[in-house]
Amino acid sequence: LCRGGLAERLCRLQNRERSAISFWRHQCISDDKIPSDKSGVLIVKILEIFEECTIQVAICQQLEQSPATLSPEDAVVSAEEPILKVLFTKETAAHLKSRPQDVIHIYPPWQKLLLQNADVPVIMNTYFSQKVLLSEHSEARQKTYGLTNMLIRKNIISLAQTFRLDDLDDKLHQESSDNQVPCAPQTHNNSDSKQHPLALSAVNDSLLELVESQGAVGWREVQVLVVIQRVYCLPAREGYRSHTPGNKPLLSNGGMFCRLCLLVQDAYGMFSEVQLQSLSSTDDIEQYCRRWEGKSCCLAGMKILQRATRGRALGLFTLIDSLWPPVVPVKVPGQSQDSEMMTTNLPPPSFCYILTVQSGEIHVEVDEEEQISNLYQPPAVHGLKEILRMDGCNKRCSFWAQVLYRRLQTKHSVPVDQREMLFVTDSTLQNVVCGIPKVVAVSVTASCVLSVEIIEALSAGSQLVFFKDALWGNGRIICVERTVLLLQKPLLCSAAGADLSELTGPVRLDELDSTTQASSVCALRGTVVGVNESTAFSWPTCNRCGNGKLELCPQDRELLYCNQCSEVVTTPVLKMQLEVFLSCPSRSQSTVKVKVCHEISVALFVLLTMLLFLQTYEVQSVLGKEVGLLNCYVYSVTSHPNCVALEEIVLL
Repeated sequence: LCRGGLAERLCRLQNRERSAISFWRHQCISDDKIPSDKSGVLIVKILEIFEECTIQVAICQQLEQSPATLSPEDAVVSAEEPILKVLFTKETAAHLKSRPQDVIHIYPPWQKLLLQNADVPVIMNTYFSQKVLLSEHSEARQKTYGLTNMLIRKNIISLAQTFRLDDLDDKLHQESSDNQVPCAPQTHNNSDSKQHPLALSAVNDSLLELVESQGAVGWREVQVLVVIQRVYCLPAREGYRSHTPGNKPLLSNGGMFCRLCLLVQDAYGMFSEVQLQSLSSTDDIEQYCRRWEGKSCCLAGMKILQRATRGRALGLFTLIDSLWPPVVPVKVPGQSQDSEMMTTNLPPPSFCYILTVQSGEIHVEVDEEEQISNLYQPPAVHGLKEILRMDGCNKRCSFWAQVLYRRLQTKHSVPVDQREMLFVTDSTLQNVVCGIPKVVAVSVTASCVLSVEIIEALSAGSQLVFFKDALWGNGRIICVERTVLLLQKPLLCSAAGADLSELTGPVRLDELDSTTQASSVCALRGTVVGVNESTAFSWPTCNRCGNGKLELCPQDRELLYCNQCSEVVTTPVLKMQLEVFLSCPSRSQSTVKVKVCHEISVALFVLLTMLLFLQTYEVQSVLGKEVGLLNCYVYSVTSHPNCVALEEIVLL
């Protein structure tokens, strides 16, 4: 806040006001009596209560004196005494817990507002208020209302009604029993145990209207009906577990705790991200996607964590843009809902509320038995060939691909959060003659949460993986936050005419040529023209766990021992590495250096001349040898000197 500005002065004034109210209430509680000074005190008796725009409005009748000095018969007010409309803030109403027939003392500085064309004066600034009851009345009221909850009528008024944007036919104030909500949590009998605890509260269909009427602090009494468009996980902030004690994280992404999130949309097209907190770590994100996406759900007990805009949450809005415009006409505030609404001309949302639950309990009620909502937009699945030809930047895309190779980038030029690389292909790339690579790289950022099932599956071998809502831009595919990797294709997805047939034959890589770039994979053939003897070495590894640090067995110095397995290694696997220089017709002007890595059994070691020449053969015996198609990873391409450095790889 600017020093000395209006905002800073207002903030100080509000802080002083809150302090004064808290001090006054504390003093009343400590003294356990009504303040003795009665000058300027307004005494009213509540006749009716309703709520409007988070303000509690009480229709009251003014009393000349406190009922404490009257008999119960005299406390009944006559119709001749003036009627007042008293306004209580949300905090004051929660403190008073008023009901009809309650008597309230309102202490200065209250103010009376006289409105034009209105006979009932309005009483404001009622912060210093206290409820007063006769002792016998208190006992009777406690018996009468102790086990019941009074319903307070809520007049939900939208901005469209405030600024007269509605049709003239529409009624300005719609008051019905559907808008009545309990002022306290509902209590249920055993016979109603099957009924959801939120079933008796009011249901709204507008996220924005609910935020306007309930405020940013949160709402408990009402709920909003939305459609779940996407289910995904986000990495939790540091300290996330500390302020939610007892809550178990859903997944662990490399030691980073994650939370389940929902991207929901209401009947007006408004989006909101709901961040859930208390889910068991054994729950599977893939199961939640299958069970919840496309279903309607009711949200309650939410509070606003952040109001996100495009400039502050670009990743969130790229996902929202992929779901815009809506597939069915949506409601438009301020217009009649009877007419057919066009969805193509609606501007995309410019902000989105990020919601979270107010406590450890989940306040999301999903009807899994219900049919898929018409508002739901399943992911549009494209072939990789079509994605590579897409125009624009920062567009979400979904595809079904075979993961061939997984690599962790270690170069300093690669951003730290994009070190994981997956090389994938599909039938649309394998069938291409030229012009488009047969294998593309997909970067996986640290913010993209990979489930334990995905990590284990990729470690085991090549897998068909469904990439949902990946980001395409600047010629790259990146898995960012809100991207989901699944082993099974969703039940509902839009193929849009793409060729999604599975691979039938062997996978082919692009051969090394002048267009090959660094951080890609290719196939290589050529003639050996040199060997770097100084970098060649070999080492034995455990055939069970792959441990490369074997020791001599203490009992038998001729055997090897593995500390990780705590067993003798009788058949170690020998790993060898050397660098060879090749002459390749496709890169005749370049020096092609290949790091050849082999993993062989010791029993077969003597059969591989290529790997034994350093010990029993001369280097000249391998020069001029033809090298067949090797699968390689290109880790550098330089022009000065003109050199291509590759490393032999084994595809999954």
